[in-house]
Amino acid sequence: MRMILEMLSYPFLVRALLGGMLVSLCAALLGVSLVLKRYSMIGDGLSHVSFGALSMAVAVGWSPLVISIPVVTLAAFFLLRITENGKVKSDAAIAMISASALAMGIVVTSLTTGMNTDVSSYMFGSILAMSRQDVILGGILSVVVLCLFVFCYNKIFAVTFDESFAKATGVQVKFYNILIAVLTAVTIVLGMRMMGAMLISSLIIFPALTAMRVFKSFRGVVVCSGVLSAVCFCVGMAASYGLSIPAGASVVLVNLAVFGVFTAISRWNHFGR
Repeated sequence: MRMILEMLSYPFLVRALLGGMLVSLCAALLGVSLVLKRYSMIGDGLSHVSFGALSMAVAVGWSPLVISIPVVTLAAFFLLRITENGKVKSDAAIAMISASALAMGIVVTSLTTGMNTDVSSYMFGSILAMSRQDVILGGILSVVVLCLFVFCYNKIFAVTFDESFAKATGVQVKFYNILIAVLTAVTIVLGMRMMGAMLISSLIIFPALTAMRVFKSFRGVVVCSGVLSAVCFCVGMAASYGLSIPAGASVVLVNLAVFGVFTAISRWNHFGR
């Protein structure tokens, strides 16, 4: 309790907790649909695109978030268009786009500012990089993402499980696929400051996979995933502060540990029947 009170006495840690919990919640909810649609690596691909956009923004002195959000959104739309045509498989398209964007970001950085602390924080994450303006903007956008997810929950559910049936019942499948991609792109960009391009995809993959070990219904997985993501983030931040280790890596390791526990519970229940 003393350590928690000590953590909350630092404004930058309070900002990191508030912003990180909102982003973690958004990533977890969207992650359920992405994992079920076998798009779980889209977060990794879009994070590399975001790093490329952020590197270019830093190089020319523009606002990183203002530049990266539309660029990553366009990349998500372009990625969907490629996979819908069927000429390139989704995993190959993600690998192609992510590698290209990461390479462009590294080249631009090496020719301009070099791998300084600001750019490195986007690649590996840094809680010190979260400014008050970042938290306010991130909070507003996170609430928008959450509201859109809740409002479109039934349509997202239909598109996730059976696109053909959803299309037959009048659901605009293409629109909701684009909506999921856009919401994911915004969430990825918001989480880059905290987790970094190398680790942000874990917020999308781990909570969904962990919840699926125990729960079978879509609603149960969504609710459990959101709760687990927020709790794991807080525990990871506490461990980061107490052990003086990077926050992003700490959050990922906590998610990994919880995944192991839920997998053991699932197997125990299976053998107990």
